[in-house]
Amino acid sequence: MYESGKFEDILNFCKTLLVKDSKNLTGLQNTVTALLHLHRYEEALEFCNIVLEMDDSDTYALKNKVSALESLHRYDQVLECCHKLLSIDDKDTWSINSTALALNELNKNEEAISFYNKTIELEPDNLTALMNKALSLTHLKKYEESIFFYDKVQQTDSSLKEAASGKFEAFKKIGKENEAFLAAQGVLLKDMEKIISDAAKNKCTVFHQFCLNELDILEKKRHEMQSK
Repeated sequence: MYESGKFEDILNFCKTLLVKDSKNLTGLQNTVTALLHLHRYEEALEFCNIVLEMDDSDTYALKNKVSALESLHRYDQVLECCHKLLSIDDKDTWSINSTALALNELNKNEEAISFYNKTIELEPDNLTALMNKALSLTHLKKYEESIFFYDKVQQTDSSLKEAASGKFEAFKKIGKENEAFLAAQGVLLKDMEKIISDAAKNKCTVFHQFCLNELDILEKKRHEMQSK
């Protein structure tokens, strides 16, 4: 039923379980999950609270409650749930990131960054923490610092186009037009300096140098294909 997205059917099935036993944990937890998928967040909260009345340390119910509260924009309550989760496991990066995201929504970006730092310390390549730390730094107008973390996101997952656009905007803010152009093309910091240096040596624009480099790469690929 989950795989086919039949969440109403799941609710009906769970209802029969709960008629027989109102404290059936499988029925309660799956009811919450189905309600979240159906965007019925207030109802989901009610069932989360039923589980938490039975066991206030049930991490599955607490995390579902966080998801419902986030959707309802009740970020102060999100922080309360995350505080409980972190009292159970202070190295749970999901809860650390959720705390930070709630702090962002409450416009407490400096405090949010301190939580993203905790996640990055535990998981250096955690994309949620890296990307949102970059965004937080941008909101604080700390553009130079944000560029480093946008670049780190790209190193970890080059498919995230938001990192390239964020880095482009940050370079624009500090008046580095050549770097901004290269950032928009997805170029990493480690490669920018050489492109800019080669452009100066060849007495051409950075745009022209970038195009020459791209042509060289295409030419090498063509030769490789021909040799095969």
